[in-house]
Amino acid sequence: MSNITLEDLRPAEGSTSKSKRVGRGRSSGHGKTSCRGHNGEGQRSGNSSKRGFEGGQMPAYRRLPKLKGFQVYSKLNYAQINVGRIDALGLKEISLDSLKEKLTIHPSCVGLRVLGNGEIKSAVTVKAAYVTPSAKEKIEAAGGKVELV
Repeated sequence: MSNITLEDLRPAEGSTSKSKRVGRGRSSGHGKTSCRGHNGEGQRSGNSSKRGFEGGQMPAYRRLPKLKGFQVYSKLNYAQINVGRIDALGLKEISLDSLKEKLTIHPSCVGLRVLGNGEIKSAVTVKAAYVTPSAKEKIEAAGGKVELV
């Protein structure tokens, strides 16, 4: 194992390349127009194109309609209820259907999600699409049952 000194340090293979020397004759490959093409604004010194400028054509940010976000039609809506609200409902079984009868849940809801905020004292059966681990723990500790639908 040899020691590495400053003299041994080299850039990685292929990481560096020679700088392009322009305007040094035809044979260099970068002569005459110095890689700037023929005529036009781009060949002149001091040119800097504005962000979003498309050569005078109506730019994309003005062509596109001014929509405030967009509607996701395939999104599934879930009704959410916290464990702390279950006692106040006075139901033995908590499901999407029973909550639609008892509460004002939007008809577009396709499932129920039970979240673990609050405390529960009564034993209830919960039928839901998703139950957080803390909610499941609290329901089962109160003597209830959790069924994933």
